[in-house]
Amino acid sequence: MSIVPAPVARQPWGMLFPLFTLIVFGALVLYSAAGGSWEPYAASHLVRFGVFLVMAIVMTLFSANLVKFAAYPVYVLVLLLLMLVEAMGQINGGSQRWLNLGFMQLQPSELMKPAIVLALARFYSDLPVGMTSTWRALVPAGVLIGLPVALVLVQPDLGTSLAILFGGGVVMFLAGLPMRWFAILGAAGAVLAPLAFFFGLKPYQQRRVTTLLDPASDPLGAGYHITQSKIAIGSGGLTGKGFNEGSQSHLQYLPEPHTDFVFASMAEEWGFVGGLVVLVCFALILRWGLLVARRSNDRFGKLVAGGMAATIFFYVAVNLLMVMGFAPVVGIPLPFMSHGGSSMLTNMICIGTLMMVNRWNSRQGSSGLTR
Repeated sequence: MSIVPAPVARQPWGMLFPLFTLIVFGALVLYSAAGGSWEPYAASHLVRFGVFLVMAIVMTLFSANLVKFAAYPVYVLVLLLLMLVEAMGQINGGSQRWLNLGFMQLQPSELMKPAIVLALARFYSDLPVGMTSTWRALVPAGVLIGLPVALVLVQPDLGTSLAILFGGGVVMFLAGLPMRWFAILGAAGAVLAPLAFFFGLKPYQQRRVTTLLDPASDPLGAGYHITQSKIAIGSGGLTGKGFNEGSQSHLQYLPEPHTDFVFASMAEEWGFVGGLVVLVCFALILRWGLLVARRSNDRFGKLVAGGMAATIFFYVAVNLLMVMGFAPVVGIPLPFMSHGGSSMLTNMICIGTLMMVNRWNSRQGSSGLTR
């Protein structure tokens, strides 16, 4: 008999160990970003993770039927919250994205990322496979995606709207929609991109895109964030300057070292080695998420797991590309390391959902059932 209790042994430690590593590593970086203090970032970061980890564990107890039943109501609820943001949302930094709940600032657009995955997974799991090549597979899904994207763009929040589009698009791809539709949409997007740039983006968003090509053209303005981030990352070298020794963040040259640019703050102090640890941890988590999706015999579970893994991937990819100067600054935090309640909640919902589907898979394997 094993000395490890069965409930502990059957947990997905291949994902949990990298996750705990990122959380602890993130707390150390946030401690340094605050000038060597647990307040106000590191302590709340750990507390939030503890609360949301309990939430994720509770989510694993949900049955597939319950989650399918709740998929549309959850989507509608979050959509109503987005409408409420337009009516009475709090304005910070020129954007109206938050609802003041007293104990936290809730950003409903963050919750739409997993909500759209659930809604589309429910839609395609109920749709007969033979109808995935007809308009009935495309038009209703387009409406489900288009409504929240339009509301988020009004806030304005280009990064989150793209994340919703990406998560929804991945679910549509996994559902088996014809590849020619994606090719047509891609071609249409390429044609409409210039129009969207000149007429759809606000001036500050346009400057972010143009500055990406030449940050030195406006080093103290639109290019300041990218320039300082590159300096911080490059100055870290192989092993970094040392814990709590980052000059870029401590001297306040690096903007937002505790949120959007937490990776740059980390790389300055921990160097290439620290960055490699972060990348390996994310790779292990995403690999596990894809394996959960692949092992699911249930169409709904496969689409949910694939969509949730894609949502985490979008966070990671866009944030890392942004801090290294390969993507415009769009305000996407780094999962499990950046300080922020709404982003932590969203990513832990994704983790909890993946753990839930993994539990469904285990039950299917032990019982021999496919549904």
